[in-house]
Amino acid sequence: MTWQADLMRLTMLRIVRPAIGRANPPTRLRQRMLRIARWAFRQPPLTLNLPVSGGLWVSNRPRNDGVLLYFHGGAYLMGAPETHAALLAELAVRTGARAFLPRYRLAPEHPFPAAFDDAVAAWERLRALGHPADQIVLGGDSAGGGLALALLSHLCVTGQRPAGAFLLSPWTDLTLSGASLVTNARREQMLPAHRMTEIRALILGAARPNDAGDPRLSPLHAAFPDAPPVLIHVAESEILRDDSLRLRHRLPDAIIRIAGDLPHVWPVLHQYLPEARVTLDQTAAFITACLPGETPN
Repeated sequence: MTWQADLMRLTMLRIVRPAIGRANPPTRLRQRMLRIARWAFRQPPLTLNLPVSGGLWVSNRPRNDGVLLYFHGGAYLMGAPETHAALLAELAVRTGARAFLPRYRLAPEHPFPAAFDDAVAAWERLRALGHPADQIVLGGDSAGGGLALALLSHLCVTGQRPAGAFLLSPWTDLTLSGASLVTNARREQMLPAHRMTEIRALILGAARPNDAGDPRLSPLHAAFPDAPPVLIHVAESEILRDDSLRLRHRLPDAIIRIAGDLPHVWPVLHQYLPEARVTLDQTAAFITACLPGETPN
C-alpha cells in the first residue's frame, strides 16, 4: 500500500464514514455528493460532456465505435451522471470508447424496480441509435454495479449478449446475507454497515420484504447464460467484498480482482491514489479486449 492509500484510509475512517453514518434525507445527500464531485474530481483535457435527455455522453477523442454503458453508484438513493463523469472520462481516454451514463430514477421517490426499468430502457436506447450489442460494454460501481449485473442477466436470458461488463465494488445482494457485512464492519473505510437495513427499506418502498432477493435487485441470485467476459474489482476490507466473491457461483469465468485495504469504489479517487490508476489501467485493458477488432494496449 502507498502512503497516499494510508492517508486516504485515515481520512475515510475519521471523516467520511462518520458523515455517511449520520441520518440525512436523500435530497441533502444528493446535493452534497454533487458538490464533492465538482470540487474533487477533474476531467482530463479535451473531454467532451454532452447532456442529453435521459443521461450524459462523455468522450475524449474517440478512436473506435465502442460504448461504455455505465451506471453510477449511490445506494439507489443518490448520485448522478455528473458525479461519475470524471471517472468515465479517464476510461474514455484509455480505451478510445465513448461513455453513456443514464440518469436513472432514484429511491425513495422511485422505489424498486424503477432503476432496473430505466437500465433496460437505456440499453434499448443505445440499440435504437444503431450501436451493435457487441460494441457495448456494461459497467457500474456499488449499487450501479449491481444494476449493471441485473441488466446483464436480463440481456443474457433474452439473447442480447453485450461485449462485456466491468464492476467496481458492486452491491449484488440486498438480502444482506454476506458474511463480510459483519466481519469487515470495522475495517470498511466508507460504508456504515449499521445503516444497510435502513437503506434497503428506502429502496424497496412499499414492496414486500422478500423482494430484496429479486434478481433485478440482487443479481447474486440471477442467471447468466452464455455470459460475456466479466471483470470485478473489490477491496479485501469492504463490507461488500462477499457480494463479489459469491458471484463465482453464478459467473465461474469472471475475473475477480481483490485489492488490499482500499476505500469502497477506490477507482473514483484516481487523482489521489496510485492504486486507483493501476485499477483503471487494468479495467481499460479489459474493455479494449472485449471490443471487436481491438487489442489490449
